[in-house]
Amino acid sequence: MALFLCLIFLILSSATACDRCVHQSKVAFFNSPSALQSGACGYGSLAPGFNAGYIAAAVPGIFKDGAGCGACFQIRCKDPKLCSKNGATVVVTDLNTNNKTDFVLSARAFSAMAQHGMDRDILKIGIAAVEYKRVPCDYKTKNLAIRVEESSQKPHYLSIKFLYQGGQTEIVAVDVAQVGSPNWSFMSRNHGAIWDTSRVPNGALQFRFVVTAGYDGKYYWAKSVLPADWKNGVVYDTGIQITDIAQEGCSPCDDSNWK
Repeated sequence: MALFLCLIFLILSSATACDRCVHQSKVAFFNSPSALQSGACGYGSLAPGFNAGYIAAAVPGIFKDGAGCGACFQIRCKDPKLCSKNGATVVVTDLNTNNKTDFVLSARAFSAMAQHGMDRDILKIGIAAVEYKRVPCDYKTKNLAIRVEESSQKPHYLSIKFLYQGGQTEIVAVDVAQVGSPNWSFMSRNHGAIWDTSRVPNGALQFRFVVTAGYDGKYYWAKSVLPADWKNGVVYDTGIQITDIAQEGCSPCDDSNWK
């Protein structure tokens, strides 16, 4: 347990990057919705269903080797004649390797930055100057869920991905154990939102994980998630909703007005 906590705090120390500051950059968009379905986060065909299709690929500094998958950002373009003050809130589902923009949005999210009736006009500009900051994700009645990946091979290998992670947090450590057992096996981030282990406990499975929250980390325990007959491709409800907001030591931008 001590080693588990030590690793957590080492990861936490490298995970924060003053996301809540207001940043200036540019964004582009994908013409095809399918471009974000094969993204580096591993969400696959589920991605277009997140956040009404307001999704985006983000640069490595935001993607954070997969820890940034599922993070939400409010993005608004800076042309007052064309753009609304609300902009669009997007979910990160992919990695953007184009160093000309911080994000590449779905066309639906890009057009949502426009004032009413000007969505076609904003699409014509292709690349927009924007300001953005990280905001909490709000999935309302949806709990954090775990999907068992098709690559899982019971009983020797388990691969999962997390869906509907709320709040303004990142999952930084995951353990799995048989329900009722104190013998935990750690899981590793395979890529993006996908975690795996070759030390799969028998029977029904429980999970414990740590998210960035406050100035440290917060421990969650989902006591009964996967049944003993868990199946590949099925989504299981953890029964947990995450609403925490990580606090970052990046003053004075923590207090920036977002008008």
